[in-house]
Amino acid sequence: MKTYRNPENIHGPLAAYTHQIEVTGQTRWLVLSGQVGKDLKGNIPEDPILQIELALENIIKNLKAADMEVKDLVKLVFYLVGDTDNTRRRDTISKVLKEHMPCMTVLYVAGLASPSLKVEIDAWACADV
Repeated sequence: MKTYRNPENIHGPLAAYTHQIEVTGQTRWLVLSGQVGKDLKGNIPEDPILQIELALENIIKNLKAADMEVKDLVKLVFYLVGDTDNTRRRDTISKVLKEHMPCMTVLYVAGLASPSLKVEIDAWACADV
């Protein structure tokens, strides 16, 4: 079971995420390696927002392969290189997650595994057994 909380004794979330999610009971956990904005043919768009879309699509495909859904995501960590339009980033994430608000962290880093990669997203999910 997942319990979502935004404690009243700290500031509200800065965007569409939840401060904490407590997981109790019998659950299945899925931990993903960092997903990047690369399609099946190996294409990596230059636009970091398009890379975010692809990385999120890859996360959803991983969830489906494990018989899970977007609602099972409990944590996303975004690693971004260079300037990224925050409004477009938030809109893109909201388009994919809809009303679901997992815990989230956004980090700006100097670089990733390849110079063409501007985005990598770590994801954790859990589902009730």
